[in-house]
Amino acid sequence: MSRAQEPHRSFLPFGNPFKRTSPKGSYLSPRLIAILNSFEDRLTLRLRKLKPTNKNDILSLSWMNLSMELLCETHNDIIALISDLELPVSDWESKWIDVYLYNSMTLLDICNTFTSEISRLNQGHLILQCALLKLGSESSVQFARSLSFLDQWKQLVSSKNPKVENCTAIMTTLIETLELPKVKNSAKGKVLMCAMYGLKTMTVSICSVFAAGFMSSSSKLIDLHVPDTLGWAEAFTDLQTTVNREIRNQLSNGTSTVLKELEAVESVIKKLHPMIHHNEGLTETESLQSSIADLKTKSEQFVQGLNQLTKGVDSFFRVVLTGRDTLLCSIKSNSTVFGSTEKCGLDKKSGK
Repeated sequence: MSRAQEPHRSFLPFGNPFKRTSPKGSYLSPRLIAILNSFEDRLTLRLRKLKPTNKNDILSLSWMNLSMELLCETHNDIIALISDLELPVSDWESKWIDVYLYNSMTLLDICNTFTSEISRLNQGHLILQCALLKLGSESSVQFARSLSFLDQWKQLVSSKNPKVENCTAIMTTLIETLELPKVKNSAKGKVLMCAMYGLKTMTVSICSVFAAGFMSSSSKLIDLHVPDTLGWAEAFTDLQTTVNREIRNQLSNGTSTVLKELEAVESVIKKLHPMIHHNEGLTETESLQSSIADLKTKSEQFVQGLNQLTKGVDSFFRVVLTGRDTLLCSIKSNSTVFGSTEKCGLDKKSGK
């Protein structure tokens, strides 16, 4: 993945758009209220769907993949909402465009960061495959060499990816733009900004959870406070509280990793390592063979989850890039934002 190359646009901190007193000329018609309510209702349903019924599902790879799917759906909803608003580019304030393009570049950076970590974990799976190959050997020498691969695995998972380490700093720039601009004399603009606030809140929260999971660090978690007047506020706060609290509890109890499939592999290896050390002469025991089979099963589940998550992050990258591309196309053609299907020559995968 590589992000679209676009000249840097400065982000600007603006005031809160959720004051009870509407600016003059920003009266919301029943149609605009219906558009905004529809978006917020779908956002609420997704936030509720993302709250796991079992706390053990938090930061499983399948849960993380679901997070990416729901983020993609919400970003696509924004595209549809802007099309429904029929808001011409000429009505967009330049600061809105600046913030949108700046944030989209930041999200592309975050996607690339997550992709690098998933690739690193995939290297760990290759190490496990080598270990399993040695464990299946009839040679006592080869069998004993499996220990070196298991040690390599332990070293890899205990190390930290500096790109993910810096992810919090990257997300800080998104947080700084959460307070959206005051919208004057534009009812459609107010609807757009309210919807964008919901989108960015969900995005920042999920990305912070991913960073905490990859780094096994509660310091990466971000707690956001949203106005309780918003229709989706309760669902968001409930989700954030449940997920962040469980991650903090696990890490405070000395858990080395909160990624469930990774934790499962690590647990088997801790049990298997001393058994291999004491059975270098290939003395077969039922518990040894059972642990080897268990490692194979957990390793397969681990890589299957990684493959699904890779697709999920890639889909999110493409959604963000497509939205950015379409906005730039609309600016150039001065047509209705996201209402045009015109292509501007950006390759959706490479961003060039």
